[in-house]
Amino acid sequence: MTEKENTGAESSEQELSDAVEEALAEASVVVDEVATLTADLQRLQADYSNYRKRVERERAAAHEFSTSLVILELLPVLDDISRAEAHGELTGGFKAVADQLISITTKLGLAKFEDINVPFDPMIHEALMHNTSTDVTETTATQVLRPGYKFKERVIRTAQVAVTDPEN
Repeated sequence: MTEKENTGAESSEQELSDAVEEALAEASVVVDEVATLTADLQRLQADYSNYRKRVERERAAAHEFSTSLVILELLPVLDDISRAEAHGELTGGFKAVADQLISITTKLGLAKFEDINVPFDPMIHEALMHNTSTDVTETTATQVLRPGYKFKERVIRTAQVAVTDPEN
């Protein structure tokens, strides 16, 4: 090989080396851009997923709230049905309608509570009368004056009760 060919080969190698380094630098920039865009996309996907979950929770809460408002308005009717049944005045077709109404509200998640001789709990009881007795060892709801109701584990109306305290 001549000196001129040798110099030409070296410059060709240098150009090729420079071109490879430039291509690698450009590829590095592109890889960084792809990584940034991928991170942005993942962040957006997470934000959208969280948004969908929040909207679904809010929709379920709004549905439950509106159902509880309707049921709350039906409580006086359910009280009247209970009183009529206790006095033997609920018969015939009216009994069938009453049973169906009670069945529907129970299926929706309404639960009546009117337990007696249970410890007084201000979260579910409203004390209207107060007595003392040696028969109890702690403050106890001994008589239910008006039953309370829970809708899906949330008290929507407290039970009105007579409370008995132990005598000292």
